[in-house]
Amino acid sequence: MKERSPLLSARQKSTMILFNGVKSTNDVLTLVAGLGVTKVDVDQMIAHGFLVDSAPGASVPAVAPPITGKPATAPATGAPPTQPDPTPVASGLTTNQQRFATAWPLATQLTAGLGLRGFLLNLSVESAAGYDDLLALFPKIQAAVGVEKSAGLESALKG
Repeated sequence: MKERSPLLSARQKSTMILFNGVKSTNDVLTLVAGLGVTKVDVDQMIAHGFLVDSAPGASVPAVAPPITGKPATAPATGAPPTQPDPTPVASGLTTNQQRFATAWPLATQLTAGLGLRGFLLNLSVESAAGYDDLLALFPKIQAAVGVEKSAGLESALKG
């Protein structure tokens, strides 16, 4: 969170701080229901290494140790972590929530790379509450970074 990882949405950051090793996943999801956070968001935080299961089959994720540099994804096989693919394939995405979960880190990365001139756009992306908000911001992102750089984001948003 301190690193402002583009892999975590504002909603996920708010949710992550509630995992304390005592509350179950269902308890936390009940608390953040108004934010629109779902089990998919929690699974994404686990997949990116921001949360870890406290025990095999447990429903209470624990906060993962601090991550330095880029967040890594840890395969379930116990193999060493691998860096996330910066241009995920949008094929097979079926819901707008899944599209948002894939597109949001890309949009954040693109706008964060704009520096000071893209600061307000980056804030808008970081505060996007869902797929529709991010889709509405896409033309501004495309205008700021160019058609070529925004192609992966467009693919993630529009499938």
